[in-house]
Amino acid sequence: MNTLDYLLHGFGSALIWYNLIFAFVGVLIGTAVGVLPGIGPMSGVALLIPVTASITGGLPPEQAATSAIILLAGVYYGAMYGGSTTSILLNTPGESSSVVTTLDGYQMAKKGRAGSALSIAAIGSFVAGIVTLIALIVLAKPLSNLALKFGPAEYFSLMLLGLGAVSGLAGKSVTKALIMTVCGLLLATIGIDNVSGIGRFTFDLPWLYQGIEFLTIAVGLFALGEVFKTILEKEEEDTQMAKINNLIPSKEELKESAAPIVRGSLLGFFIGILPGAGATLASFFSYILEKKIAKDPSKFGKGAIAGVAAPESANNAASGGAMIPLLTLGIPGSGTTAILMGALMMYNVQPGPLLFEDHPQVAWGLIASMFIGNIMLLILNLPLVKVFAKIIQTPKRYLIPIIIAISIFGVYAVQVSINDLLLLLACGVIGYFLNKHDYPIAPLVLGLVLGPMVENNLRRALTIFNGDFGPFFTRPISLGFLIMTVLWLAIPVVMKMRGKNVVINEEA
Repeated sequence: MNTLDYLLHGFGSALIWYNLIFAFVGVLIGTAVGVLPGIGPMSGVALLIPVTASITGGLPPEQAATSAIILLAGVYYGAMYGGSTTSILLNTPGESSSVVTTLDGYQMAKKGRAGSALSIAAIGSFVAGIVTLIALIVLAKPLSNLALKFGPAEYFSLMLLGLGAVSGLAGKSVTKALIMTVCGLLLATIGIDNVSGIGRFTFDLPWLYQGIEFLTIAVGLFALGEVFKTILEKEEEDTQMAKINNLIPSKEELKESAAPIVRGSLLGFFIGILPGAGATLASFFSYILEKKIAKDPSKFGKGAIAGVAAPESANNAASGGAMIPLLTLGIPGSGTTAILMGALMMYNVQPGPLLFEDHPQVAWGLIASMFIGNIMLLILNLPLVKVFAKIIQTPKRYLIPIIIAISIFGVYAVQVSINDLLLLLACGVIGYFLNKHDYPIAPLVLGLVLGPMVENNLRRALTIFNGDFGPFFTRPISLGFLIMTVLWLAIPVVMKMRGKNVVINEEA
């Protein structure tokens, strides 16, 4: 079958009545997650993994995996849509990639143009979603076929690049990010070794023989970590919400935002493909680009429509672009895609070049559902934006018990283990302290997900090469990935050191 036939089969799967419900529920919850400041797509996706596992339990394995990933992906790109609402109305970003939107979105809202800003953000997000999906369809098979030519040495180096990229761009300190990556890799070694059958780091505790469950760690660090932060820090928000008037943008506003939407979509997509870059970086770059090429840069920061259209298009395009390395190479490019990868592996579906051959229903069903989900989001976000704005005012005393209940009952329903509940609570406390001291959690999750694959490919390569490490550096593709890994880690450090030297020279 050709790509079009696979896509039509994907639509056949995505249009099944229960998958349509999963897609709708996913984008609805995702929008709500994006609207609520502080939760973010990573916490939202992690929180819903056990819920989807319980709901899809009665379906055949392939259908269960398809339905679950449709819902979870809906939460992911739905949160990108929803994040703009609080940025524009409250000057408070719903998640990190919407930070740039506050610069001009809130200024537009203060001038009585909140409706136009919200509409342009929704339209830009929709266009970006469609652009990235078309690119995903075009590139999916060629990239998968290319990746099939990789040997274990190339895969080991590629996974190191994925780990290095996310570590190099996560958080304020590369050192802290690398520490978290190593912690994730160490956690991945706990349990019975597949080759020797020897227990590693189990301390004679039977429940550790099966290893540390990704689900427990992810829900604990992200969802419960955020809960403990809210309880202990007791942040009070007194920001006045802007009023929403006319939701239909003028012809002039549509004309001004058309080119920034296209540029933001393309730039965001290419940045999203890069492991570790992510939606936040894409939104910043697109904003800087628009300001550089604008006829009157002084308008930016005072309510320029391009300052909303470009970053909102870019962050959605980046989230779609991040799906390409995840699905075709098995390399998650961000914390959220690492959680999605972990969810797929829970259903015995391995992302990577063989995904489109071994599990075409899952891969193409997801791609087709993203088309449907983007249309649903456009329909939801324009007429119901005032309803979502009300969600912002939900008191935290109601929200916190709901998150705790979903976390505990969800993890127990999947794991059926008191030990996992104790680990969940411990991870919540650890997650709070890690956040408090600026230790990024995404590299830890990525290390936990990729750890077994890094180890297996290293062992396979050394078995083939009789224990010789030379081929890792003599095979061109493997060497290329290793050089990119070193550069990705070294460049931020060099730039930081140069910045300090400049400051010292200026002071001198």
